[in-house]
Amino acid sequence: MEPREVTAREEIVWACQKLAAAGLVAAGDGNVSCRLGPGAYLITPSGLPKGEVKAKDLLVIDAAGSVLSGTGKPSSEWRLHLLVYEKRADVGAVVHAHPPLLTAMTLAGVPFSSEVFPEVWITVGPVPMASYAIPSTEEVPLSIMPFVEAHHAVLLARHGSLTMGRDVRQAYYRLEKLEHAARSLLAACVFGGRLPDPLSAVQLEQLTRLFS
Repeated sequence: MEPREVTAREEIVWACQKLAAAGLVAAGDGNVSCRLGPGAYLITPSGLPKGEVKAKDLLVIDAAGSVLSGTGKPSSEWRLHLLVYEKRADVGAVVHAHPPLLTAMTLAGVPFSSEVFPEVWITVGPVPMASYAIPSTEEVPLSIMPFVEAHHAVLLARHGSLTMGRDVRQAYYRLEKLEHAARSLLAACVFGGRLPDPLSAVQLEQLTRLFS
């Protein structure tokens, strides 16, 4: 096994443990992948609780979802991951999770407003919500098609979140930041009785200019 793949396996195991410890997934929910090279992707197996995932459990799949190495089945959402890699040459890793508050926002039909938080705006940007799609089917990648090329994160109606990054850590930390922000939005509603106002267009432009 090449050193690059060894490191990639360690990074995905790290992310799986973080997801489980932070309560961002339950049982066998969620999936993590990364780009290994042209036409080769490392992905978590189907059904295994994320806190129990080990490096040897990960599978290598090709651009058609066929298993190149490893035992068992790849995550049932492999189509979702492969669509991202197909559309985004800059993306090296994808995390799909079921964060409780972000998922609750989709259940309530409340849009996530990155424009409220300076740090979210500059590190993640706008976060759209995709329409409901039956999990594990081709409907899921189709649901994110309008957003995947222009966004680093997408909420999936009734089905959690999708975050992308240049590597596993960036994809994971974008998720962590969004769930933390969702907690702040909930607290703001409790304290103030409504969602907070977004920053103005001028303020957002200042942030974009400063941190671009």
